Amino acid sequence: MKRSEAEPILIIAGPTASGKSALALDAAEEFTGTVINADSMQVYRELRVLTARPTDGDEARVPHRLFGTLPVTEACSAGRWLAMARAEIEAARGAGRLPIVVGGTGLYLKALTDGLAPVPGIPQGIRSQARRLHARLGGEAFRAELAKVDAEAARRLEAGDSQRLIRAFEVVRATGRPLADWQRQGAGGPATDARFATIVLAPPRDALYAAIDARLDTMIEDGALDEVAALDRLGLDAGLPAAKAVGVPELRRHLRGEITLDEALDSAKRASRNFAKRQLTWLRHQMPGAHVVPAQYSESLRPKIFSFICRYLLTGRP
Repeated sequence: MKRSEAEPILIIAGPTASGKSALALDAAEEFTGTVINADSMQVYRELRVLTARPTDGDEARVPHRLFGTLPVTEACSAGRWLAMARAEIEAARGAGRLPIVVGGTGLYLKALTDGLAPVPGIPQGIRSQARRLHARLGGEAFRAELAKVDAEAARRLEAGDSQRLIRAFEVVRATGRPLADWQRQGAGGPATDARFATIVLAPPRDALYAAIDARLDTMIEDGALDEVAALDRLGLDAGLPAAKAVGVPELRRHLRGEITLDEALDSAKRASRNFAKRQLTWLRHQMPGAHVVPAQYSESLRPKIFSFICRYLLTGRP
């Protein structure tokens, strides 16, 4: 592939259980690609089962990057992911491979295509204070505290969205300006010289929810309980992102004897369906120019999707 200032990057997005990983794998085999993770939970090493990370066999078929890269004891921000992703994109280009960025974490995808708002670095002391305050107060009371200094963020964020609540709180405390002010200031443009083409898998909700339920049942068979038990042995801080991955809080409650396994599974399925709904809403509003495939990925869709990719690679127009 000829090098140019605006080289191609293929983005494959969609809600959980829509078939993104399978499509990325097939596309990487067909178009000599490297699959680069843009899922905020698949980046964690100890969360393989509950995040439906690609298998060892999948990773042996084509290069996969940023899967299981960080320990669950660390937090991966959009900025940290972006730095790692840029390095992997350049490595793929250097090897003559098509970078295929796959995931459902909207903030990561927007960071890649639009850049990040120029928020100054937050001192570690303020970050630690914000996390401790959240742990002491809980979601609802912490959001009430946030409302005193950033009413807009408090209205917009749900009480259970602890990561974004803490982020909004620490930004206004450190800078004296709400996070939305920084975001309105504008991002710095694409994080890399590229021409992007985006495919969004958007299955009908009934089909998607059925796939989510079935996958969680399979995860139990594949060792999800052992995975969560291992996290408990690490003494994982409840404020870390990995501790809030879908399925982790629910299965933890079961392991502690608070609820039955069926109750834990029902709760995890409900949380995963709600998460998928939020992902679909975000993708609809934030990626209006994407090539939308209104179905879960299957081999029968390959000809149409691959035709789109071929056209994009040959003409530069998605």
